[in-house]
Amino acid sequence: MADLHYTKDAKGTAAELFHEIAEKADVCVLCGDLTDYGLPEEGEVLLADLKPVLAKPCLAVLGNHDFESDAADKLTELFLRSGIHLLNGEAIEINGVGFAGVPGFGGGFGKSTLNAWGEKVIKEFVREAVDQSLRLERALARLKTPNKIAVLHYAPIRATVMGENPEIFPFLGTTRLEEAIDRYDACIALHGHAHNGQLHGKTMRGADVYNVAIPVLRRENTNARPYRLLEIPVTQPLR
Repeated sequence: MADLHYTKDAKGTAAELFHEIAEKADVCVLCGDLTDYGLPEEGEVLLADLKPVLAKPCLAVLGNHDFESDAADKLTELFLRSGIHLLNGEAIEINGVGFAGVPGFGGGFGKSTLNAWGEKVIKEFVREAVDQSLRLERALARLKTPNKIAVLHYAPIRATVMGENPEIFPFLGTTRLEEAIDRYDACIALHGHAHNGQLHGKTMRGADVYNVAIPVLRRENTNARPYRLLEIPVTQPLR
């Protein structure tokens, strides 16, 4: 799941949901925007509700909201101290399944991908997108498991942001992340960020991409709980 947007007043909001997840899942993956303003106080409220999940492996990446208050270092320290595996270019193997994660960045998709040309600020924007992609590549390259899962906040493909205003597509993700996913044969990518996007799409080489933003999960199945449960084989590759 992604885009919890926990505030300082959100105590108990998802406590029951996390109890349910702890009963059903071997691993919990949180794809960014864990907090609303990136405040450590918000992180502490979230961690109190997350306690049932933290008895099992829990992986996360930060989202753009988690950087809002320039306290990402404190938030990172808080999450790491709680036992969450916060991925920012790291890779981890759990029960025979490999996970690699970065927050990701914007830049657009396909032929509309922004290039490093012109003003310095544009070049810096593109440099961040390239850097995020390279860190994801290095993390995926370290995994030797049959199945590799990329954990992101920003989208790696256009298909899962469709439904958003096209003018903001460049700020929702970038094809550069897709290139890393396909180059190192990840079978699944998880992301959030695009609240009005689509639930599922595929990369050029056929990796499944799931938009697990809570608003998307709620919209796609109003009778279901707002998380996606995936069953991953631990011996045979998915593709």
